[in-house]
Amino acid sequence: MKIIVAIIRPEKLNDVKEALFKAEIHKMTVSHVRGCGQQKGYTEKYRGHISQINLLPKVRIEIAVNDEFVKPTIETIMKAAKTGNIGDGKIFVTPLEEVYRIRTGEEGKEAIG
Repeated sequence: MKIIVAIIRPEKLNDVKEALFKAEIHKMTVSHVRGCGQQKGYTEKYRGHISQINLLPKVRIEIAVNDEFVKPTIETIMKAAKTGNIGDGKIFVTPLEEVYRIRTGEEGKEAIG
């Protein structure tokens, strides 16, 4: 079992979500976050005051998957989220030690579904 965390551009969320649904991957958690990476932000001038905006809006998608779904999930996210520009995002994959489904009490692979 793995947890896949993807940080993507906000405008690519619908594309990624639709692609995941087509790939039969329906369970995910989505959060709106702010962060900076290679883009390093930008400078903005408002009413004569210059501001450095270096935490840009991003979307964080978390998906818990069984091992056989890791590669298809990553490939689907990469294809749908890619624009070819700096700031497309990152995907992190980490081991998932245990999962419990609260409603049924299922554990492990069965809890992920």
